[in-house]
Amino acid sequence: MEIVHSLRLCNSMEKELIELFDAAKKAADAAAADGASSSGSEESRCLDALKQLNNFPVTHQVLVSTQVGKRLRHLTKHPRKKIQAVASNLLDKWKNIVIEETTRNKKNGNLENGSSAKVEVTKAETIKIEKVSKTDSVKVEKLSEAETVKTEKIEQGESIKFEKVSRSEIVKVEKVQTLRVEKIPKEEKQSSGIKRSSQAPIGPPKLTSMVKCNDAMRDKVRELLSEAFSKVSSEADEDIRDEANACDPIRVAVTVESAMFEKWGRSNGAQKFKYRSIMFNIKDPNNPDLRRKVLLGHVKPERLLSMTPDEMASDQRQRENNQIKEKALFDCERGGQAKATTDQFRCGRCGQRKCTYYQMQTRSADEPMTTYVTCVNCNNHWKFC
Repeated sequence: MEIVHSLRLCNSMEKELIELFDAAKKAADAAAADGASSSGSEESRCLDALKQLNNFPVTHQVLVSTQVGKRLRHLTKHPRKKIQAVASNLLDKWKNIVIEETTRNKKNGNLENGSSAKVEVTKAETIKIEKVSKTDSVKVEKLSEAETVKTEKIEQGESIKFEKVSRSEIVKVEKVQTLRVEKIPKEEKQSSGIKRSSQAPIGPPKLTSMVKCNDAMRDKVRELLSEAFSKVSSEADEDIRDEANACDPIRVAVTVESAMFEKWGRSNGAQKFKYRSIMFNIKDPNNPDLRRKVLLGHVKPERLLSMTPDEMASDQRQRENNQIKEKALFDCERGGQAKATTDQFRCGRCGQRKCTYYQMQTRSADEPMTTYVTCVNCNNHWKFC
């Protein structure tokens, strides 16, 4: 009954504190909305409410549960100077109350640590507490907010007694609870944590058989794709092998085939060449990169349908194709005629003198060379001997 009474008292204090603050906040908002033309009634009502808050007996626990301290900070920036001053003083007072109670609780915690020398727990062990019946009993007596702590361990009956004592008695709470203390070695705790982290994420269960669609041609495509995707786990490196094993090749094969059928129809229709291109690249033994990307979800089925043969090629093949293109471009530029830039010629079309030219021996050796001129501005060509 005493516990219930103390809880009701605390709840009534919190409710009264919130009501007082709401009244002050409402009056402050009205005063700010009225501006300089206000008669000052709302400001006076707000100041009266703040004074009542200043005289209200608050505690650290009540301030934390109601969170009125955070809401009071807005009033410290109120446009009315008087409201700012009173709100700032009230906020400083509440801060001092919190600091004092926190410091007092720390001192009491140090006294408790110093007096409980009979209970020893090493750093390599943690304590596990479970509620059981007919074992150790715990007795807690709370007499005041400012109290000292005494801890005793009695070997007979394995009972632990906590007593909080002070000069003035306010509340006395007695609660008997049965506890069982079990020490767990630190090494066992670390090993269990490592075991949990190594477990693979739980996903949808893998399909054990192919999903049929009552179409022999479509079922054949799904089986070929599933066989290709099943090779990924054996081809993948060790760092991604676990991820590959967690994927379902049958489910991915059904998804890819369904996307192909929805976009292109049957595999023997007008788009059969696109079917063949995708099937060839996924089944290609020299192209493990494509089927790995599709299985792991790096390449979605919609993206796979729009990829060109060059994009579906393996990473090594793409590098080789780029080298071939660069070499061909270099040879093409190198094989052309050497050109020189000059301003000695004038274009008959645009009249500019920015031209390039080169010379070739087109007639017999005793004849002069033929000069070919190109205008840089209008790309006009002409020649002369």
